[in-house]
Amino acid sequence: MELDLPREWSALCALVFVLGMKHGFDADHLATIDGLTRFNARANPRLARLCGMLFSLGHGAVVVAIALAVSLVAAHWRAPQWLEVSGAAISVLFLTALGLANLHAVLTAAPDEIVRPVGFKGRWLGGLAESTHPLLIMTVGALFALSFDTVSQAALFAVTAEQFGGWQEALVLGLLFMLGMFVTDGVNGLWISRLIRRSDEVARIASRVMGIVVSLLSLAVAALGLAKWTLPAVGAWSEGKELALGFAVVLTIALSFVAALRLARRPVRA
Repeated sequence: MELDLPREWSALCALVFVLGMKHGFDADHLATIDGLTRFNARANPRLARLCGMLFSLGHGAVVVAIALAVSLVAAHWRAPQWLEVSGAAISVLFLTALGLANLHAVLTAAPDEIVRPVGFKGRWLGGLAESTHPLLIMTVGALFALSFDTVSQAALFAVTAEQFGGWQEALVLGLLFMLGMFVTDGVNGLWISRLIRRSDEVARIASRVMGIVVSLLSLAVAALGLAKWTLPAVGAWSEGKELALGFAVVLTIALSFVAALRLARRPVRA
């Protein structure tokens, strides 16, 4: 399964930004930001609202660093084909597992329970999952970037940027990816901080809306990736549609966020 990046600079920039937004909606991101926000909600509500933004800054900083490092050696090195294929395969496996885990969480939640996102990587963080300092929260985001799929994607951006110039273009792409994550992870942190201030029926419904949408989209993206990898007709159909497909995923989740936020703003009935 290949990610066919555009050959026109403005289209490439737009796609990388949308991919950053899409990456920010990764279920592992949502689950970890949820945990950090909830842990800080009582002691430091202001920091709780910023957890998503801080997480994305740390994560994005590593992506930018990888893109720059690869761009400096891109003239003498070509990314092997297995790097892109392996990164795509791992992404499909993780998206499938996360989609099923989050769908299970929604379907098995007690009627009076607010559904929390399920993630895998956050379980490896130990005490960092309960960080109360901005730099430590950024460190959590940075550690999340040290995964095979993220590293391979950053390397692909850098190698592609070489066609348009060099490290300056790689820096721009890395920053655009980071900005996309900053938008979605920041909104997620604000959403969670709002949600945990309520425990009524509206909050429970809102959490289920987001849980179902995130899980089903994770499974849909994984299915499309697998189909592109195994069915040439699907690969041919999707060629050149990466920006539209990425935007469709982001728009679907964004509309779900809006719907859930509207639910969470409803006054509590007496």
